[in-house]
Amino acid sequence: MSYFGNLQKIQYEGRQSANPTAFKFYNPDQEILGKTMREHLRFAVAYWHSFTANGSDPFGVGTAARGWDSYTGMDLAKARVEACFELLQILDVDYFCFHDRDIAPEGNTLQETNRNLDKMVALIKENMKSSGKKLLWNTANMFTHPRFVHGAATTNNADVFAFAAAQVKKALEHGKELGAENYVFWGGREGYETLLNTDLGLELDNLARFLHMAVEYAKEIGFDAQFLIEPKPKEPTKHQYDFDVATALSFLQKYDLAPYFKMNVEANHATLAGHTFEHELRVARINGALGSIDANQGDMLLGWDTDEFPTDLYTSTLAMYEILRNDGGIGRGGVNFDAKVRRASFEPIDVVYAHIAGMDSFARGLQVAAKLIEDRVLESVIDERYASFKSGIGADIVAGKASFRTLEAYALQNKPIVNRSGRQELLKSVLNQYMSNV
Repeated sequence: MSYFGNLQKIQYEGRQSANPTAFKFYNPDQEILGKTMREHLRFAVAYWHSFTANGSDPFGVGTAARGWDSYTGMDLAKARVEACFELLQILDVDYFCFHDRDIAPEGNTLQETNRNLDKMVALIKENMKSSGKKLLWNTANMFTHPRFVHGAATTNNADVFAFAAAQVKKALEHGKELGAENYVFWGGREGYETLLNTDLGLELDNLARFLHMAVEYAKEIGFDAQFLIEPKPKEPTKHQYDFDVATALSFLQKYDLAPYFKMNVEANHATLAGHTFEHELRVARINGALGSIDANQGDMLLGWDTDEFPTDLYTSTLAMYEILRNDGGIGRGGVNFDAKVRRASFEPIDVVYAHIAGMDSFARGLQVAAKLIEDRVLESVIDERYASFKSGIGADIVAGKASFRTLEAYALQNKPIVNRSGRQELLKSVLNQYMSNV
């Protein structure tokens, strides 16, 4: 059965094409800076948005018309697997990502739930083998069920903590079985609503204990995936413990977890934290912690996580600039479309259109970012702007040879201090020029 109208694999036709089911910029075999677009971008489809979301929002029921909606239970889960691998073939995307509860329904007991998962993982494994598709990362949904009302690893209830540990143990085992290249820890409800009833220190200590247990168990079973933390500032919890990349890095360093984790940075989470996507990527990159990205965008007029497909070329360009500057590029990570079609875009073809738009946006961003790097546009400006630290007293500061005494002596010479313009407007104009001409 076809869930997407028997579409054939989407082809690259170039920017002049008027075909809505063709790539305008994403040419998977085009080489850029020594690697193909496919290798640079490592696109992934998000299982939860593409196959389990139904278009509902806080004010209305689902609107999505999906061919698998007529099924229930395990039959529904099996149909979604078929739909997933059909979409991967249509888009020519190599990777997918999922939460455990995306692929199999919960049972009345943990044992029944695990049996359901085992059956679906076996089916997914068969489809991966026949199609050549791969699992970029998996994770555990520890935020939807009412048991997690007070959190999972940061709960006040030890029974819930134990259940969460069992759930992640199973997810790690399934990640190993499916050859996941990464495993993501997303603290959907790891935070607090009010300090009036919260032992902040205990919750953070317990979160660290939980993550150390995960590291130890992964080693025990030989699961060598890269562990990723996905920062998010708010929603659903008012105060999330992984507010942004800097906060997450501080937590990892305090609890001796930094060697085991990198960041899965999401664009919409960055803006909710009051940052740009490129800011979060830069902070992760300069700390050697850029692992993967969730590609989406938020609506700047709304204060929540709208998870729209990325179409902002300015943002995709600056994101790809950071990724290209990262040691090894995206590495074992990828560009996962943690994005959903709008509630009014309810037909199956809209899911295809949305992914094409997102893939083209990041392909275009890759092209422009590569040219910026080749021409050293920003590097030249930055080198010149910080030239005072390359010689004289500036070189002494950088080399650690300066002290307050030597700096005071230098300042007492009363040499004229001359600052230069940062040329922000000019640089934005140059960036626009590159985006138009590359």
